Amino acid sequence: MTKSYFGTDGIRGTVGEYPITPDFMLKLGWAAGCVFAKGDPEPNVLIGKDTRISGYMFEAALEAGLAAAGVNCQLLGPMPTPAVAYLTRTFRAQAGIVISASHNPHYDNGVKFFGSDGMKLPDDIEARIEAQLDMPMTTVDSAHIGKASRIGDAAGRYIEFCKGTIPSRMDFSGTRIIVDCAHGSTYHVAPPVFEEIGASVTRIGTHPDGLNINDGVGATKPARLVQAVLDMKADYGIALDGDGDRLIMVDHRGEIVDGDELLYIIARSRLETSGLRGPVVGTLMTNLGMEHALQRLGVGFLRAAVGDRYVMELMLQNDSLLGGEGSGHIICRDRTSTGDGIVSALQVLAEMWRTGQTLHELKQGMEKYPQTLINVKIKERVKLESIPAVQQVKEEVERELGQSGRVLLRPSGTEPLIRVMVEGRDASQVENLAQRIAGVVAESLAA
Repeated sequence: MTKSYFGTDGIRGTVGEYPITPDFMLKLGWAAGCVFAKGDPEPNVLIGKDTRISGYMFEAALEAGLAAAGVNCQLLGPMPTPAVAYLTRTFRAQAGIVISASHNPHYDNGVKFFGSDGMKLPDDIEARIEAQLDMPMTTVDSAHIGKASRIGDAAGRYIEFCKGTIPSRMDFSGTRIIVDCAHGSTYHVAPPVFEEIGASVTRIGTHPDGLNINDGVGATKPARLVQAVLDMKADYGIALDGDGDRLIMVDHRGEIVDGDELLYIIARSRLETSGLRGPVVGTLMTNLGMEHALQRLGVGFLRAAVGDRYVMELMLQNDSLLGGEGSGHIICRDRTSTGDGIVSALQVLAEMWRTGQTLHELKQGMEKYPQTLINVKIKERVKLESIPAVQQVKEEVERELGQSGRVLLRPSGTEPLIRVMVEGRDASQVENLAQRIAGVVAESLAA
């Protein structure tokens, strides 16, 4: 299904450039309101946002559009994306809207939607919203214009929900944690969550000014957190991204623990405690070391296309409880309906409490294989399967790696690039093989 505006994670772009403009957001609010209002006498939509300065502008525009469609909206203020998903369910709203560009800089922004079940919208609903965008904007009778209100205790509700995802008997008194909130939407909720379970928390990235979101901090830039953990001799560090749906951790030795390793730790914990239903779902980019580690545990593993939307789709198809990406999007379907950095961190903390092991010790069960990624510029999109030289070198490298490595060739979704990825047990071999494939791709498809 071809869509003009919705990508894999809502609508996103540069502020001030169409469609990330106030007039489009007004029309989008109206179009979404028209779709969500059908079949409900008093439709209600929640709106949350991250800490970007442009969020004020787009919040007002979406609110006006929804009101024109006769839809009530409840404003959450700065609130993590997974919190909006949770609150959409608990308030029995028709939908939840998040104004955020996730881990991007402040000059980007976007909008993503959740349905009444707290899950991202299916393609057919997004298509209906896009079709409505093509219609002339109208306003309902003045007696039926939507009203706006603010939910004052939204943060407290979400904090309690997060704490409830691990047993209340788990006390983390004496644990020293550094929490990096990326100057994003978790700045006022993540530290209290970990403090209220007993930990001593040092805060990083909790002073948003509208412009500093993800700026040198957070899950995509963990260097500052690494240094802080070492300097303060903390037990571990927790890094979230601007909208709170990604998690990266740092162990007491200053080593980064990425989404693949964290997902492995949670999967092993579930297997040893409550049982693990269904295969674990990763993506085409998930490290082969995790797949092999899960195999040793007797746990199935499936690969989805890159993007947490596709991970969730495959999880639902296979009734899986756990899925995620190396970037830190981790979905614990037995706890919540979408990727949640705080909830995922709590699951790792719970396993540390249960086993008495450090984060560094827990990650030892999985060996991360060296991985080399090379981007090759191309003139135009082509099907790689139709180029014999590329297919030949790919097959040769795969034979050389055998079961201890893999090759992935895929076009970029946003740039004129072919991404060449090779991984295996030997770093130098992986680098040489990746360069070999990239050279053939460049000769065949040079820009």
